[in-house]
Amino acid sequence: MSEPRANGRATNALPDFVLPVAIFIAALAGWEAVVRLNDIPPYLLPSPSLIGETIVKDWPLLSGSLWVTLKITFSALFLAIAGGLFLAILFAQWKWVERSFFPFAVILQVTPVIAIAPLLLVYLDAQTAVLVCAFIVAFFPILSNTVLGLASADHNLVELYELYGASRWQQLRLLRLPGALPYFLGGLKIGGGLALIGAIVAEIAAGSAGQGTGLAFRIAEAGYRLNIPRMFAALVLISVTGIAIFLFFSILSHLLLGRWHDSQRSREA
Repeated sequence: MSEPRANGRATNALPDFVLPVAIFIAALAGWEAVVRLNDIPPYLLPSPSLIGETIVKDWPLLSGSLWVTLKITFSALFLAIAGGLFLAILFAQWKWVERSFFPFAVILQVTPVIAIAPLLLVYLDAQTAVLVCAFIVAFFPILSNTVLGLASADHNLVELYELYGASRWQQLRLLRLPGALPYFLGGLKIGGGLALIGAIVAEIAAGSAGQGTGLAFRIAEAGYRLNIPRMFAALVLISVTGIAIFLFFSILSHLLLGRWHDSQRSREA
């Protein structure tokens, strides 16, 4: 039974991969054809081939900016994971802590980061301000998803643990944390992309003040110089980075949940 099922999964996975790739290539080919047939100038709409050439030609400049953006994004994401997980555990153990501090997390989430960035640039240096903005955007999804996961433990199992005299920390370690893992990983998928978005938005604010060397600054700089191919090249690098972050956490989720959680097993069926 296992061999036919494995063959069936492989057969279903092939079109799931090939079809999106084929559609994406067709879209790029259509874009290239429209630009060439209508002789659209590069300062209005560069062709995909010109964007690729620009990435190669300007790689020494763009790679340095990409590295700056990546460092800020992953530093903010690491801090958001550590802070979100720590606070979620505190919220799950002591409800008065959640009632006291969760409103502050909500306030940070609903306040637009584009409004916070200029204020932070007054008090902090550019790199630190961008890092704080990216952290603020990525923090809440990780915190809220983890809090929800820790609170979603089966009440019958919780009562069983209490019946056998398990402490709250034992319940947390053996029951609540494993049950919250899918929620936490879902928060990582969201928070990873938002950390990149927060970094880009804050870099634009920092770049407008003449500071910053990330990809967002390169986009603004290219816009001022009407170097539209470089703008698209930087946008492509940002998009590829966001896709890579999402794919990484999707693969991590599959590796950690694939053998036991229904959200992954249903996809393999």
